[in-house]
Order: sequence, then structure tokens, then C-alpha cells
Amino acid sequence: MIAARPRRRLLLLRRRQAAARLLGVLWLACVAAEGVAGGEPPLKCDELRLGQYPESDPKIDNSTQEPLNCTNHTANVPCRPAPNITCKDHSGNENNFTGKEVGFYKPIACRNVNGYSYKVAVALSLFLGWLGADRFYLGYPALGLLKFCTVGFCGIGSLIDFILISMQIVGPSDGSSYIIDYYGARLTRLSITNETFRKTQMYP
Repeated sequence: MIAARPRRRLLLLRRRQAAARLLGVLWLACVAAEGVAGGEPPLKCDELRLGQYPESDPKIDNSTQEPLNCTNHTANVPCRPAPNITCKDHSGNENNFTGKEVGFYKPIACRNVNGYSYKVAVALSLFLGWLGADRFYLGYPALGLLKFCTVGFCGIGSLIDFILISMQIVGPSDGSSYIIDYYGARLTRLSITNETFRKTQMYP
């Protein structure tokens, strides 16, 4: 009887150790499951970095020389993530892309045009500017009539208008932009607005 008690105690100790190990394994499994379920959500395709999707040129409308479906100075260009990239597409579905599917649409800036060609305006100003044809074409009939009556302000007004139109300072009267080749000589005016500011110069 005396020798049987230590054996029972030894068996009970081993059983407790086995139960403790089993509980430890179960706890680790639960922690791992929570880590998988509560991990970071899948990345949205429009949050990909530049190297994770190739840049694609927009489709250009031949009549306007602007990207297709340009509304409110914005056009959406389809972007295709690189192969083996997993992210949520524009519909909210998580996909593993092969490089051929559209993942998201990237907004790009475009211009509002209304049928006024830059080449035509420059040609009219160069050859018929002394008759005011350039001003009539751009929608300034009063100035066009004045140039016609004064023979382009004796040639001085014609020269000034040619420079202003060539530099795209004078544009159509309705506020639209010239139709210029999409990869042509376009000028961008720089200005300071609420979205831009000047940094103070730090002098040594």
C-alpha cells in the first residue's frame, strides 16, 4: 500500500503535465487563428504602388485629341495590376491578377474643348490677321470688326494677336481650350492658389 501511493502520485503528475501541454497547444492554435482572421485587410488595387501596375496610355479621341469619356476635366484610365498581385478591384472583389484584368481606374486630368483648333487659329492669325479673321474665329466679333476696319491696327494689332495666340494666352471666348495634338506643344500655366504655396527661403 505504501509503494502504490507514490505511483499514483506519479501518474497524476504525468496526467496533469499532459493536460497542461494540450492546453498550451490549443491556446497557440487559437492565437494563430485570431491572427489570421484579424490580420490586415487585403490591399485595394487603387492603393498599389507605381511598380505594381504598368502605366497605360489613355485612348485618345481623334476629334478632340483628349482622352475618351472626359467629363469635368477628368478622365478614367483602366489600370491592370502586375501578375501575381492580389488586391480588391474596383468592384470590391479580391482577385489574384494575371496582368490582363482591369484592377482599377486611375483619374487623369483632361481639358474641355469645344471645336476650336489651335492650328487653324494660328494660321488665320498669320495670314488673315490683318482682316480680323482670327478674332472672328475665336468668338470675338467686335475686335474682329475693329481689326478689319483698321487693317489690323496698321499691322501692329495683327502682330500682337499672332504672338498672344501662338503662346496660347488668347483662347476661345467661351473659355474652352484649343484642340491640340495630345502629344503636341501644350502649355501649362503655373499659378499660386490655395493648394500651392511658397516656401520661405532659408539663408545661411
